[in-house]
Amino acid sequence: MGAPVKAGIAAGVVAVGVVAAVVLALAGNEKQQDEARPAPTPSSPVVRPAEPTPSPSEREPGPRPPAMVPARAETPAPTPTRRTSPSSTPSPAATPTPTPPRASPRPAPPPAPTPTPTPTPTERPPTPAVYQWSELSYDISGDGTAPEMRIGASSWVWQRDGLSAGDRRYTHGVTVHGRSSVTIDLNRSCSSYEALVGVDDMALKLGKVYFSVYADGVRLWRSGLVEGGDPVVPVQVNLTGRSTVRLVVEPHGALDNLGLADWAESRFTCG
Repeated sequence: MGAPVKAGIAAGVVAVGVVAAVVLALAGNEKQQDEARPAPTPSSPVVRPAEPTPSPSEREPGPRPPAMVPARAETPAPTPTRRTSPSSTPSPAATPTPTPPRASPRPAPPPAPTPTPTPTPTERPPTPAVYQWSELSYDISGDGTAPEMRIGASSWVWQRDGLSAGDRRYTHGVTVHGRSSVTIDLNRSCSSYEALVGVDDMALKLGKVYFSVYADGVRLWRSGLVEGGDPVVPVQVNLTGRSTVRLVVEPHGALDNLGLADWAESRFTCG
């Protein structure tokens, strides 16, 4: 502590002691005077002695010593946090949150199928009808819906269930003379005429003839010379668009007029 400060403190202490001594002395003296002094008369007032005026040194004490300010405790420095070295074992990678799949757009509904038009039923052609010549009627007894022999334009015919020509037997056919012409009205749409022609075996292999097929006045087919005992000759004629057929046999000589000629398995195919 400095010398001026110490001197000030000592002066203050001395002044305080002097003041205290004076006060005590005055108090004791005042008590002794009160005891020796007679009771005051009312007319003579008591005059108190004036209190001594303190000297300037007593009035104004010296400067106070500076207050002792306690030293401010130092804030301890923070202990550094020890960093832990990363473990050599890597931490497992975080499993990524799976992204929910995007909802695929709803497929557009398929267009309504176009109704399949009901096909118009195809008109089936009528089953072909086969008309055997051996079963045909004459026009005077028929109904005009099937082939019929025209009686006024036909020569003699023998419709048979069985016959023989060229040394072969056939189930049906028609036998005519060596000179013959038979007209048949088809009466409907027909496609063909078929037959096997030859000299009938009843003629003892005698006779020579020719066979021909006409349609609407036009000859469509003619055979060569067919003699008794020769193999039969096949006939097939297209009758599409035709309405009338004429079957003709012509003799080779005068004696052949009385011969017998066969149209074996003769038939018309019509719609």
